[in-house]
Amino acid sequence: MTHRVAFLTFDGVTLLDVSGPLEVLSQARRLGCSYEPVLVSPSGGVVTTSSGPALARTVAADQVGRVDTLVVAGADVLAERPPDRALLAAAAQLAERAGRVASVCSGAFVLAELGLLDGRRATTHWRHAGTLARRYPRVRVEPDALHIHDGRYVTSAGISAGIDLALALVEDDHGADVAREAARELVVFMQRPGGQSQFSTALKTPPARSDVLGPIVAAVLADPAADHSLPAMAASAAVSTRHLARLFQAELNTTPARWVERVRLDRAQQLLLDGHSVTAAARRSGLGSDETLRRAFARHLGTTPTEYRRRFATTTG
Repeated sequence: MTHRVAFLTFDGVTLLDVSGPLEVLSQARRLGCSYEPVLVSPSGGVVTTSSGPALARTVAADQVGRVDTLVVAGADVLAERPPDRALLAAAAQLAERAGRVASVCSGAFVLAELGLLDGRRATTHWRHAGTLARRYPRVRVEPDALHIHDGRYVTSAGISAGIDLALALVEDDHGADVAREAARELVVFMQRPGGQSQFSTALKTPPARSDVLGPIVAAVLADPAADHSLPAMAASAAVSTRHLARLFQAELNTTPARWVERVRLDRAQQLLLDGHSVTAAARRSGLGSDETLRRAFARHLGTTPTEYRRRFATTTG
């Protein structure tokens, strides 16, 4: 039986959120899988994408008929403000009929607004993960994942991660061999090394609310390699170590040691991209040794310093 996949689109949708998974399904069909993709929008007709090209002849949500899998595409606007009522109504209508519901990038905000992700693990683009977690506290947001399956719901990271998601759906439906052949044809990884944290920009620390924590945060960001042990930071602020630890937890939602390590890791990433050796990046970032740097990369980014530099420093081999 043909597996019908409805892609919910709307004006301003990110084109690759739609075209990437569509191409995966196209390759799967070439390999004998019975997928029938359908472009859907709240009212039907032409949809203009964020990059300019239009998606023609989309079907109105109430005219789609049978849906086996729903894929909700994303757009930056979904993270900036709650989705409009027409889009939510279309998503709710399609999700109710679908056996499997997926989202690409900020499409997760549509599912979360409907309450479909309450109590579930989910992900989205790394840039929007914090917003998703704050706006929908009942969703268990995992910002490093490329895609997450929880029950009949599947959410993915940003934009090109829709390809990873679609490959995972094909594997669920038809096995690893079919998904592997589709990945080979598309010249992409079956499973990318590391999570999406390796793609994120440098650590963004919210402004400290207290007069005590503000100068400490500024000092660490200015010189990560200096002595920023808990006793040293507490002494510089003239407070107890216990009080300082409470401030970090209350304002930054982490421990002093974890926050300092993350700042140092961000500095090490930039040093590597600027051409410094692993040893120099470890020393100048404050992480100290090559082994400490490697452990931090493995723990936070799921990759190695050498592999990170190879993948992100330049497009040339």
